[in-house]
Amino acid sequence: MSRKGQSITLSVSERDKAELENLALEFGMMWGDRPNISKLIEAIARHHLTIGKNHDWSESRIRALDRAMRVLADIGQNEQAQIIAKLLLERSELPIPLRPDIENFLGNLPPQWRLEIDRYILRQQPFQLSYQDARHHVWNFNVRYAEVNLHEKRQYLDCWSEETEGNLDVAELRHNWSLRLDRIQDAAVLPVTGEWLSGLAEIDVEIHLLGNLGFAYQAKPEDIVNEWLPDTKRVRRVVRRVSSTFWFIREIMQYTPDCVIIAPENVRSLLKQKLLTLCQLYDIETRS
Repeated sequence: MSRKGQSITLSVSERDKAELENLALEFGMMWGDRPNISKLIEAIARHHLTIGKNHDWSESRIRALDRAMRVLADIGQNEQAQIIAKLLLERSELPIPLRPDIENFLGNLPPQWRLEIDRYILRQQPFQLSYQDARHHVWNFNVRYAEVNLHEKRQYLDCWSEETEGNLDVAELRHNWSLRLDRIQDAAVLPVTGEWLSGLAEIDVEIHLLGNLGFAYQAKPEDIVNEWLPDTKRVRRVVRRVSSTFWFIREIMQYTPDCVIIAPENVRSLLKQKLLTLCQLYDIETRS
């Protein structure tokens, strides 16, 4: 490598040379249309570029960023997760077992239609989602609100759609759909006109928690009332905003018989029917 009046020789591997050329290209240090390592070194020597440490991050910081990356991916914020992944790969102190794991994450990005959904949600832009299920039935949803949530360790698109046909939830919640994303092989996602809603449709559901469950219960963000009933012993009254009776009933079924739905009656009836079906399956007689 030469410079007018002086010359120095660098002995570097082909890999290091390629990295230096990439840095020169990144910072615009060119000779014609080729990256120029000499210009890069000259810019560093003249403090036009500042060299910073790349090995001073603690293990706890790296682990925290790795967890943040995975949480963002779980909730559908894939582009933000990719930014963190690329940032981590730039760090020299990244542990060897973690590096190929993150590289594999970047190499297995969601399909384009999935990324488009994330962008529409981020922009609060209504969109149409069309796909064919395993039974070759074509579904079309005009979505006015959506969020990606984890239900039982799977990603679902919880959305408000103009379409209600085929939805078996109570009448007040039939615009809400919960679509399991890993079961959609391919989809068409297009923008539509209209306003983005502020959230899913919701109803208030009152439940009573009995005995030890009342003491062990931890309040949830959706709870709007959480109190002890004054005229009863060890009964906690909770009123929760519910957007899907399917997920709500699956949650409270694991706490029966210490969790009782009080109101509204249409939600209470759904659980009654499930319990009656369960009794029939186990040959348990019930009152007619």
